[in-house]
Amino acid sequence: MNADSIRTLHTYNYAQHRRLWESILMLSEAQFTQEFDYSIGSIRNHMVHVMSVDERWLARVQDVPAPDRLDPAPFDSRRAVFEYWVGVERRVLDCVAHLDDAQLLREVTYPVSRFPEPVTNTVWQILVHMVNHGTDHRAQVLALLHRLGAPTFEHDLIIYLWDHDA
Repeated sequence: MNADSIRTLHTYNYAQHRRLWESILMLSEAQFTQEFDYSIGSIRNHMVHVMSVDERWLARVQDVPAPDRLDPAPFDSRRAVFEYWVGVERRVLDCVAHLDDAQLLREVTYPVSRFPEPVTNTVWQILVHMVNHGTDHRAQVLALLHRLGAPTFEHDLIIYLWDHDA
């Protein structure tokens, strides 16, 4: 794994998230907060979860204390979540824009509640995990958007590469 590959993955991830937001912003506020008996509930809950997790992983990569997990309840509108999202996206993309190959090999040790001792991963493993996690939740949100009748799209990496490398 090299820094250029990490940049490509994160650019893809956030480009697809932006497409997701285009669909989400077409929803009513009621649809955005509508509870589903699926994964972590509403579309709002999914999006707050993803940006919260990205923020926490980013802090670990930057070797600063991880912020508390975000509670979706105070985010009372699509616009409020999106505005916060834009800040997280900017910080993540700025971080990966300035990484070099050697930094990807740095080890990060952090606590995980399921283990008695902290765990260690490399920066590249954490950054790849962030994209994988984002893809998983994007797929879940796309399914919920489909149920609500909102537009959806294919979000495969290879399709993104075809469209952006041509």
